[in-house]
Amino acid sequence: MENAVKATNWKPLADTISQSKRLLRATLDGDCETVARIIDTAHDENTSILSYNNENSMACMLTIAYIYAKNDYIIHREFASGKGFADIVLIPRKNVDSPALVIELKYDKNTNSGIDQILRRNYPAKVSEYADRLLLVAINYEKDTKKHEVQFIVHNS
Repeated sequence: MENAVKATNWKPLADTISQSKRLLRATLDGDCETVARIIDTAHDENTSILSYNNENSMACMLTIAYIYAKNDYIIHREFASGKGFADIVLIPRKNVDSPALVIELKYDKNTNSGIDQILRRNYPAKVSEYADRLLLVAINYEKDTKKHEVQFIVHNS
């Protein structure tokens, strides 16, 4: 697909796919700085100024930003799990040897509060039915600076 898009001179689409691939790789590698930088750019490029500070808009933007992950994952928004709903969950497809991702979004808080919510509300319990390995991801967005902070925790079920 990536080569076909490049061959048709659809450079912006090819760049988006390439960035999405980098985002997934950086996430799986636990590279907080690269993930935050890619999300900063994706948020700027894919969100209307009228809804920029909206959690639903951020979740939609992340679904677009992780589009490459659809090759290996099934992406769920507001995944019913434990005692609430995980904002975004990526469950690996059959025969894919990658951890499931549980992503919690926060605004003007901190990533610790996101990880705490994932654990306190026991989101891993339901997700672990689909994958043995879990990567918990908290993303905090600071409205004043328009910057994202990312934290990862490996969770073994």
